Amino acid sequence: MHLLARPALATLATASLVAAPLVAGAAQARPGTADKPSASAPDLRPTAKDPTAIGKGGAITTVDPEASAAGLKVLKAGGNAVDAAVAAAATLGVTEPYSAGIGGGGYFVYYDAKSGKVRTLDGRETAPRKMPQDAFIDPATGKAYNFTPELVTSGVSVGTPGTLATWDKALANWGTLSLADALAPATKVATRGFKVDETFRQQTLDNEERFRAFKDTKKLFLPKGDAPKVGSIFRNPELAATYDLIAARGTSAFYRGPLARLMSDAVRKPRTTKNTKLPTPKGYLTPRDLRDYKVRSQRATRTTYRGHDVYGMAPSSSGGTTVGEALNILERYDLSAMTTEQALHHYLEASALAFADRGKYVGDPAYVDVPVKRLLDDTYAAERACSLNPAKAATKPVAAGTPTSYDGVCSPTTAKGQTDTDTENISTTNLTVADKWGNVVEYTLTIEQTGGSGITVPGHGFLLNNELTDFSTVYDAADPNRIQPGKRPRSSMSPTIVLKDGKPFLALGSPGGSTIITTVLQMLVNRIDLGMTIEEAIAAPRASQRNTASVTAEPAFIAAYGPALTALGHTLAPAGDAFTSASEIGAATAIEFGAKSRLTAVAEPSRRGKGSARVVDPR
Repeated sequence: MHLLARPALATLATASLVAAPLVAGAAQARPGTADKPSASAPDLRPTAKDPTAIGKGGAITTVDPEASAAGLKVLKAGGNAVDAAVAAAATLGVTEPYSAGIGGGGYFVYYDAKSGKVRTLDGRETAPRKMPQDAFIDPATGKAYNFTPELVTSGVSVGTPGTLATWDKALANWGTLSLADALAPATKVATRGFKVDETFRQQTLDNEERFRAFKDTKKLFLPKGDAPKVGSIFRNPELAATYDLIAARGTSAFYRGPLARLMSDAVRKPRTTKNTKLPTPKGYLTPRDLRDYKVRSQRATRTTYRGHDVYGMAPSSSGGTTVGEALNILERYDLSAMTTEQALHHYLEASALAFADRGKYVGDPAYVDVPVKRLLDDTYAAERACSLNPAKAATKPVAAGTPTSYDGVCSPTTAKGQTDTDTENISTTNLTVADKWGNVVEYTLTIEQTGGSGITVPGHGFLLNNELTDFSTVYDAADPNRIQPGKRPRSSMSPTIVLKDGKPFLALGSPGGSTIITTVLQMLVNRIDLGMTIEEAIAAPRASQRNTASVTAEPAFIAAYGPALTALGHTLAPAGDAFTSASEIGAATAIEFGAKSRLTAVAEPSRRGKGSARVVDPR
C-alpha cells in the first residue's frame, strides 16, 4: 500500500463515498427503469464529455463521464490510483454494462511510484473444470456450432468471472480503500440512474434479438419492450443491491453461496423466453468453478523502444508479447525519417510478423510453454525483420518465426503462413488513472461480445461474459489456444505503461478485440516516432494488420493513405463487423506525464461517442 495515501480513509468517509442507503423509492423501482428526469429537479448526473484534460494532482480518463467523475471524486478525496480505478471500473459496470462488469474479466497493470516497479494482475475468465474439448461441437449434428448465433449467445461460452476478484486483489495489494468504499460511487449511480446516450441505445438495439431471448435480460434492458430512449434515465436497482451485498459480505457473497449457485444455474439452464428462435447451448459453469477462481499476480512483459521501457501484460494476454515484438522489429528502422506512408507500411508489416508468432506460440502459460523471453529478444526481432521488405508488402499470411532457434542472421524462407481464426469481439472498455503520488493504473476489462453472452443473472442486474469464444473454435492438440478445463483463453487486451528514465512517460490502452494490439502499437508509433502530441496520436485514423490478406482500416485512414499503401501492395478493407454498424477501431484512453508533474489525460475525441478525461487540478 502507498503509505503516503493512508490519510485518505478518513477524508473519503467525510466525502460520503461510503455506501449509503438507497434513495427513497429506488429499492422498489423496476429493473431497467428508464424515464425522463424531473423538470424541477437539478440534473446532477455527469454527462459532459471532455476528451482532453491538462493539469496536476492526479487524472483519470475513461469512455464514460459517470465513471470518470467517480474516479475523480476518489482522487480529490485523497484516494490513490488503485482506489480510483476500482471505483471507476465498478461504475463502468453500471453505465457500460454491455462492455464490462462483474460478470467478466480483465487485466490490471500498476506502476508503484515508491518502488518504481510495474506489477500486473491477470483477472481473465477461466474455462469451467468440466468443460470438454468438444464443447463447441453440437451433439445433435456432430458439427461445430456456428460462431453466431450459437456460441456468442449461450451458456457454453461463459467463463468463470474474474473482475470482482481483481478489484479485491488490487485494493488489498496497493489500495487504501476497502472494497465496500470503492463500490459506493457505482452503487449510487446504479440507484439514482444515469442519462442514456446514443451509444447505449444503439448498442441495445444492436443486441435486441439476443436480449429478447432471455427473460431477465429482456426485462432489464428492454423496458416496455424497447431500448431506453436517448436522454432518459436508466436505473439498475438490482445491480445496486448486488454491490451492497458484496460491500457487506465481501467477495465470498459472489464466489460462494446463493449467488454462485444462481450464476451456475443461469449458465447450465438459460432462462429463455418462449418465443425466441435463437439456439442457446447450455454451459458448464459450476459453483465449484466460482469458489476456486484465483487472480494471477505475475510479472509484466518488458521491452525497450528508443530509450523507453514498455511494460505490458504477459500471457494469458497476447498484448505484451505482440506489441513488444512489433516494437523490437520497428526499432531497426528510422521511422521518423520516413514519410508517414512509409512509416505506416513498416508498422503494418511488423504487426503481421508479430501476429504470426502470436497465433503459433501464445496461450495460457499454465497449459502452454510460451517462449515470452525469446519472442521479446532483440536478436530474434532482427531475424524477423529480415522478412520486412521496405518497398513492398509481403503476401499474407506470413509464416511464424522459430523462437527456439535463431541467430539474428537473415536467411531465405519458403515457409507458408497461416491466418489465425479471429473470434474476439470489438467491445470491452479501458481506463487510465494517475494519482498525486505518481502511481499509475492501466486497466482493460470486458465481458467480450457487446452484451456478453446475453444472459443476465436473475435479480442481480449484470450480464455474464461470453469470453470462452476467444478459444479456438476447432480443437487442435497443437494449438496453444485450444480448449482445456480451467484454462484462460488467449486475449489481445494490451494495457501498457511506458517509462522513460525510470519514470512514467505514457500509459495507454484500448478496447477492440484483436485490434487492441494494433491500436496501442499505432499510438506508440504516432507519439514516439511520428512526432504527434498524445492528443493527435489518439485521434489519428487507424488501421489494423493481423496477418490477414487485407488491412482493416477506418474510412479516414483509407482516404488519407489508401492510394500510397495500395501502391506498396496493401489491400485495405473498411472496418466493421457482423454485430454492429461501427466503422471505428478502438476507443483508447491515455495519460502522458510531462515536466513539473503536468498530466495530459486524453480520451477519444469522437470514437464511441467521445470519452471523458478529468484532472484533479486543471491547468
